[in-house]
Amino acid sequence: MSPRYPLVLDVSGLRTVVVGGGPVAARRTRGLLDADATVLVIAPELCEDLAVLVSDPRVTWLARAYATGDLAGAWLAQTATGDLETDAQVAADAEAAGIWCVRADDASHSAAWTPATARVDDVTVAVSAGRDPRRARAIKDRIAVQLETGELPVRRRRRDHGGHVALVGGGPGDPGLITARGRRLLADADVVVVDRLAPRALLAELDADVEVIEAGKGPRAHTLTQSEINDLLVERALAGQRVVRLKGGDPFVFGRGAEEALVCAEAGVPCEVVPGVTSAVAVPGYAGIPVTHRGVARQFTVISAHHARDGAEPDWSSLAAIEGTLVFLMGVGQLAGLVDSLLEQGRPPATPVAIVERGTLPDQRTTTGTLETIVAIATAHEVRSPAVIIVGEVVTVAAELAKLRGRSLG
Repeated sequence: MSPRYPLVLDVSGLRTVVVGGGPVAARRTRGLLDADATVLVIAPELCEDLAVLVSDPRVTWLARAYATGDLAGAWLAQTATGDLETDAQVAADAEAAGIWCVRADDASHSAAWTPATARVDDVTVAVSAGRDPRRARAIKDRIAVQLETGELPVRRRRRDHGGHVALVGGGPGDPGLITARGRRLLADADVVVVDRLAPRALLAELDADVEVIEAGKGPRAHTLTQSEINDLLVERALAGQRVVRLKGGDPFVFGRGAEEALVCAEAGVPCEVVPGVTSAVAVPGYAGIPVTHRGVARQFTVISAHHARDGAEPDWSSLAAIEGTLVFLMGVGQLAGLVDSLLEQGRPPATPVAIVERGTLPDQRTTTGTLETIVAIATAHEVRSPAVIIVGEVVTVAAELAKLRGRSLG
């Protein structure tokens, strides 16, 4: 097949003709309506999908077989009757009248072709792969998904005149675990205010004109205070900018997202919350540790190992009595203290413990022990944050799974 010349056609308000009443004709009619064309459908009978479409006021149905002269006044014709003789006649009449015609049955005898097409906002993706429509559809679908998720970043046109804030949960670490909505908002952002534990590889995909501001709250190292972050979000949104507050995990799981959402609401700033995959569940899962497992644990509790404001301690007595899994976030620096507290309140010394460092990332590492031994083991292994600590019998499930897979845990 010789090379073809691609075009994008504006058929808005123009007369088009679709000959045929089956599913292919229905798809062609739907595409023309999506482009705001007026459509004359010529077919003795209609399939169910096409019967629905002809109720559109832009569609006229001529309930009979095609006849020469039916293309009068048309700008574009598509024929999909499944009958070679009829399709050839439509194509010949269109050629004689100087009308572009698309033949569904024989692309080699068409004057025009319909590529595999997808629309994402104001972007139209059209792919032609010669005589291989399945390949064209596969390529089109791949590109469309990347546009929809923001993996292929294309800044979208601003649809509003006011700024807004999106509190986006970036997930546990691996940039592929952010939600499609979160990735799309990043692709549209004017400003990204990013935490230390957010999936920072995503920042490399941003356009060069996107401003990145480090919030960076880590142990004994705060780039911005929470009050400064709150003020920044409001100030930039009120200035008309699209602001993404990119966090690790989920914004509402020890992420102070609710505080930021309240501040935005008080200032009259539109604020969207985009949930993220919390490390409390994802990181144990990546290490093969289920936070619940039939016959082992029916519940799990997530605890921030950082003491609450005013130095309030967690209720260690209640935590030690829970017959389920305990998941501690931000706890490596307080490991000895939380282990002592659980032991003092009666948690058995033989209770299994796992510490998963840098969960979901290529250098993830798991260190295991018991409440009696984990502090010494973690010290010997030089365990560092970021890490998730899991306390409970579910840790043994990971060991069993690793054995069945033929590898060691960690």
